[in-house]
Amino acid sequence: MAGRLRAPTGRYAGKSAAERQAERRRRFLDAALELFGGTPGYRATTVAALSEAAGLSTRQFYEAFRTLEDVLAALHLQVNDWAEEAVLTAFAAARDLPLEERVTAVFRAYAGNVTADPRRIRITFVEIIGVSPRLEEQRLARRSRWVDLICAEATAAAARGEAAPRDYRLAATAFIGGVNGLLHDWSAGWVEAALDEVVEELVRQLLGILRPPGWRP
Repeated sequence: MAGRLRAPTGRYAGKSAAERQAERRRRFLDAALELFGGTPGYRATTVAALSEAAGLSTRQFYEAFRTLEDVLAALHLQVNDWAEEAVLTAFAAARDLPLEERVTAVFRAYAGNVTADPRRIRITFVEIIGVSPRLEEQRLARRSRWVDLICAEATAAAARGEAAPRDYRLAATAFIGGVNGLLHDWSAGWVEAALDEVVEELVRQLLGILRPPGWRP
């Protein structure tokens, strides 16, 4: 199909066309979280199956999205936005705490958000992989945002004398890869540990990066 069908205009049942379109889009994304993040997964889902799960028609699907890949792209961004919001909220609440307590609060918020729903883990770390160059670019771009966040907080901690002054980009990139891998493996049952233990390990690793042997505040 060359493009999306034009959505109807005007009010119906007290809602504008834009409100109805936003509601249908939300229903498609909710259904996609269930099908892409569970059974049968993104690659085995059809437009017809997604529309049925959303309680909508295929015509309404094409009014909201061009392809199933567009749905996966939107869902991946949404899952990341949820996690980022949780992290930023934790940062704001813990801003006056000592470094170790701040880091612990942030990782507890991130891990809690990402692992609260196994479907989010699958969308973020499994279904998005290898779909297309476009989605790979999106995945790496979102990872880069997490790297930027770590770098910004590390630089701020260094300016306050809480961490060693250095360029943290390479270390932050490696660390984010480790975070993603550990949380995925934990959610898959390959790591025998409580979530609190996982968070504690991530905190130890990040503090080791921020405060290398021999450095003193």
